[in-house]
Formats: sequence, C-alpha cells, structure tokens
Amino acid sequence: MPSRWEHLLETKPIPLIDHLLEEVSKLLARDLQKWPLPVQELDLDTGGKFAELLRPDAKRPEPAAFEEAFKVTRWELEREIEASADYFRNCRWREHGLTDQTRIEILFISRWLVEELLSLREYTHSRITRPQLVDLLERTMRRYRLAAQSP
Repeated sequence: MPSRWEHLLETKPIPLIDHLLEEVSKLLARDLQKWPLPVQELDLDTGGKFAELLRPDAKRPEPAAFEEAFKVTRWELEREIEASADYFRNCRWREHGLTDQTRIEILFISRWLVEELLSLREYTHSRITRPQLVDLLERTMRRYRLAAQSP
C-alpha cells in the first residue's frame, strides 16, 4: 500500500521563479478588479491626464478597455514599438467599439501594468526576463478574465 506522502515526494518541485510569477499574477489580477487602480505616486507633469481616473468616485472602464490595455502592455514588454504606435496613431480601439475617452483608460491601465511588471523586474535585479514578464502578463490576464466571469 503506497504511503500518503509518496505522491508529494514524486511530484516535481515548482521552480521558485514560477511560484513567484504565479503569486504576483494573483496580486495583479486582484488589483485589476479594484477601481481606481492602486497608484503609489503620480507625477502630474507627465501623468496629470490620468488624475480623473484616480478619483475615488471614478467610473470603472468597460472590460474591453482592459483587454485592449493587455494588448498594448504586451507590445511594450516585447518592445513592439511600431505596433503600439500604429494602434494609437490609427485609433485602433475604435475597431472594438470603444470611444476616444477609452483611449486614456487604455493608456492608464497599460502604463500601470508596465510599471508594476518592470518594478518587479527591477526589484529582482533583472532576474526576471522580459519573456517571463510576458508570461506573467498572460497569467494575470487569465486570472483577471476568470474573476470577471465569476459573479
């Protein structure tokens, strides 16, 4: 008869970096469920256009804005500058039925995500690579979508 501990001993250990990415994705997905997003500080010279989105009574953007922000964030992490430039230059968010006001929301959410992800990379002294940050973004997107579908 197998020991009750045998299964645990036979399972492969989870690499620390995978565990870290999984836990951070949980935190980010949880933060994305809140509105306004938690911001440590805002430089009004460069981010003043986002101030309205940070008010306690600010209306939460529609789910499509978050989906578009995930796309823009991915381009940023993968350094796909031309894709991002084309998206904003040609108002591609309109193809998804979004308004020009949504543009600011997409920018804010994507910048928030990029800052969070790059701050993790900085905090770990670049031990987390950009491809791993993309993986973290994918994990966060999956968790966010699952949470959004739940009542």
